[in-house]
Amino acid sequence: MKKTVHIIDDELSIRMLLENFLGKTYNVNTSNDGIEAIKSLEEGNMPDLIVADIQMPNMDGYEFLQKVKESGFFKHIPVIMLSGIESSVERVKCLKLGANDYIVKPFNPEELAIRIENLIS
Repeated sequence: MKKTVHIIDDELSIRMLLENFLGKTYNVNTSNDGIEAIKSLEEGNMPDLIVADIQMPNMDGYEFLQKVKESGFFKHIPVIMLSGIESSVERVKCLKLGANDYIVKPFNPEELAIRIENLIS
């Protein structure tokens, strides 16, 4: 059975790129921001892994990550953070909040796919 990856990014182009690229291997769900993603999780859509952008409107990636990792139901789901910022401060902040990985945009979709595979295989 195909595993499910949930992509959270306010940029439609990124969501579409990842949906097309990862859709060959995984079931892909997408959300526009953290609020939409939390709602999806609460409705019982449990992905095997989440890829979340940091800079988003309404609920940013930090707040989303914090909510997921504080939740008894969702804290086991691996999370890869995407960021437009190449900064070790940002990276450390995400890892401290419980992120499993951190990738800087622009990224190679193949590299992301390998990192996903490593986390959920």
